[in-house]
Amino acid sequence: MAARTLCAALGAALLSTTAMAEIATGDTSGMRIALSNNFAGNSWRQAMLKSWDEVSSQAVAEGIVAEAPAFTTAENQATEQAAQIQNLILQGFDAIVLNAASPTALNGAVREACDAGVVVVSFDGIVTEPCAWRIVIDFAGMGTAQLDYLAEKMPEGGKLLEIRGLAGVFVDDEIHSGIVKGVETHSQFEVVGSVHGDWTQTVAQREVSGILPTLPAIDAVVTQGGDGYGAAQAFRAAGRDIPLIIMGNRHDELTWWQEQRDATGYETMSLSIAPASAQVGFWVAQQILAGREVPQDLLLPTLVIEQDELDYWLEQTEEGGVTNAVYTLDWTDKMIEAVAAGEPVPPTPTAE
Repeated sequence: MAARTLCAALGAALLSTTAMAEIATGDTSGMRIALSNNFAGNSWRQAMLKSWDEVSSQAVAEGIVAEAPAFTTAENQATEQAAQIQNLILQGFDAIVLNAASPTALNGAVREACDAGVVVVSFDGIVTEPCAWRIVIDFAGMGTAQLDYLAEKMPEGGKLLEIRGLAGVFVDDEIHSGIVKGVETHSQFEVVGSVHGDWTQTVAQREVSGILPTLPAIDAVVTQGGDGYGAAQAFRAAGRDIPLIIMGNRHDELTWWQEQRDATGYETMSLSIAPASAQVGFWVAQQILAGREVPQDLLLPTLVIEQDELDYWLEQTEEGGVTNAVYTLDWTDKMIEAVAAGEPVPPTPTAE
C-alpha cells in the first residue's frame, strides 16, 4: 500500500525514540509549548486537536515538557488569533505551534513572539513571517492530483463541480489554485460551478443542493475534504446521477464509497493530510527548544487512499473521524534529516 496509517497505534508509540544521533537531547522538561488553533468546526480539526492532546499529554507525563495546552479561537478571525498569540507570549510560553487563520495577517504577532524569544512553528495553515518555522503540505499538489486522476479515469474530459473549503483560509486558496492549474493542464475538463463547503459535510450538502438546479450534468466533483459525502447526498436528494466524487479521508466518505463500490462498482480516490500533523509540530518545536538546528521549511506527505486500499483504510479510520497517523519523535527526526539533506521525506507512518 502507498502509505498506511494505523490510528490505534497510540500510547507508547507516541514517544518512540529509537533514537538517531541527530535527535537533540537538551533538557526541555521545564518548558511549555502551546497550540494556537483558529478553527475547530469540522471532523479534521477535531481529530487534529485529539492528536495534539495524545502526544502532548504523554510528553507531559514523561517529563519531556512541563505543559502543552491547546487554545482555539471562537471565530476564524486573524485578529482574534493574533490577540491569542500575544496573550500566549505574555503567559510565558517557550514555543507556539500555530495553525494559522492567514499566512500573512498573523505575521506581526508572530514577529512579536520571535522577538520575545518564543519559538513559533506553523503547520497546515502556515505563516510567511521568516522567523517562524513552517511544516509545509503541498496543498496545491492535492488539487492538481485530483485532475491528474480524473484525466486517467475520464480521458475524454467532462464538466466539474468544485467544492472549496473555508473562504479566506490559505489552505482553501492553495488547493483551489492546484485545481485551476490541473484544469489548465487537462483542458478537456471545465469547472461549471463552485461552492464553499467549509470542509464540513452538512455545509457541503446544503451548498451543493443550492447550486445543482443551475448546473448541467456533472461528470465529477473535485473537493478539499469533509465534503464528499455531503455532495453525494445532495445529488441523491436532487434525483441526479451521482458523479465521480473525490473523497477526503473522512469515515462517512469512505463508508459511502465502500457501499457504492460493493453495489455498483463505483470507483474514486481519496486524499488528505493526517490530522496528526499537529504532532509533528509538537516534536519540531520540542527539538528546537532542545537545541537542534532545524530547517525553516519542512515537508509532510499527503495520505492517499486508492481503490484497492479502501477496505484497509476504512477499518483503520475511527467512526465519525478522519484517517489519521501517529507521528513519533523518531519519524520527525527522519523527516528533518531528509529535508536537511534534500532527500525525499519518509512516507506517512504505517502499520507495517
